[in-house]
Amino acid sequence: MDRARIMVVDDESRMRKLVKDFLVKQEYSVLEAEDGEAALELFYAEKDIDLLILDVMMPKMDGWELCKEIRKTSRVPIIMLTARGDERDELLGFQLGVDEYISKPFSPKILVARVDAILRRTSGGAADSRMEAGGVVVDKAAHTVLVDGKPIELSYKEFELLTFFMENEGIALSREKILNGVWNYDYFGDARTIDTHVKKLRSKLGERGDLIHTIWGLGYKFDTKEA
Repeated sequence: MDRARIMVVDDESRMRKLVKDFLVKQEYSVLEAEDGEAALELFYAEKDIDLLILDVMMPKMDGWELCKEIRKTSRVPIIMLTARGDERDELLGFQLGVDEYISKPFSPKILVARVDAILRRTSGGAADSRMEAGGVVVDKAAHTVLVDGKPIELSYKEFELLTFFMENEGIALSREKILNGVWNYDYFGDARTIDTHVKKLRSKLGERGDLIHTIWGLGYKFDTKEA
């Protein structure tokens, strides 16, 4: 199997080396860029990047602007690194289609674990990968979603959230269970992250967004019988 290719974008050379060293130990192929402009040029030159790790504060083009540009043409998974711990930054990242958001300082081992989880789930094509419920069709192998026969664009995390809901159809899920099931690690942030993702997912599902029911005081449930 070909090694997954990851681009690390950070203006601090020591940070790039730290992240690269841990990724290379896991046999990933790593490309580097020191600013947003260089990263954008490299991204379109290579065309087969499997995942991006972006710093927010960079010269020439910051991480937010780089993410906006890439999202115009690609749904490649993006992990955003930032020195800030402001909730507004995290919400902005999710609105721009960031799949993971990690505040510095962070554990490189945790970062690699998140990279592993994202790539395992985006590249995995298991049997019975197609699910259908209430007019929504999810193909996990092809990473596509149809709503009433029409394709819709979801971010990686929105896709995983929808998949998790459909795999647990009819079951009331707490926010903590959703975070652990979708994010694949113990999440120590604000559980309102889930609410933000659910709101966007419902919007993209259109009328089928009503299939996701709010369970007050607990979390959510995907249920076609109550729609």
